[in-house]
Amino acid sequence: MNDRAPAPGGLALIQSLVNTLDIESGADSLDTAEGRAPFGLAEGEAEAARELRESLRAACLAHAGHPAHHAVTPLGELLARAPLHVTVDEHDGAARLVPAGAALASRVAAALADALVEGTWLRLKACEAPTCHWAYYDRSPAGRGRWCSMSVCGARAKMRRYRAK
Repeated sequence: MNDRAPAPGGLALIQSLVNTLDIESGADSLDTAEGRAPFGLAEGEAEAARELRESLRAACLAHAGHPAHHAVTPLGELLARAPLHVTVDEHDGAARLVPAGAALASRVAAALADALVEGTWLRLKACEAPTCHWAYYDRSPAGRGRWCSMSVCGARAKMRRYRAK
């Protein structure tokens, strides 16, 4: 549904995980081996990935000023179990948090840490349309984007407001 460019850096991983569920149709790409492959997930890891996905969606909704559409495990609780290590570049001394292993939660935690440093985390939002909640990166100057796609979700919302008048 999203006609915007992907989120920058590691946020693209988080965005793509959130967008594995099409709320309107109910299609969940984590149901298939092909859908799990980009995240390096085995079939038995799909449920934990879904829990992480919905906690990330709730955070993205909060970034846009909207409540979560159902109760989720707090994201901080899930990421507290995700081990990270500090690495320091030999050449320039730059330090980074990196995943301690291949676990999806650790990769998400590392991506989120990078986004915090870069100041981009709060710009990853979820569409306000209740049948969508697709994750998008808000590149608007004021950071007040509301929909994943102005031509789809934005147009629908404007049409509903117009008809209500």
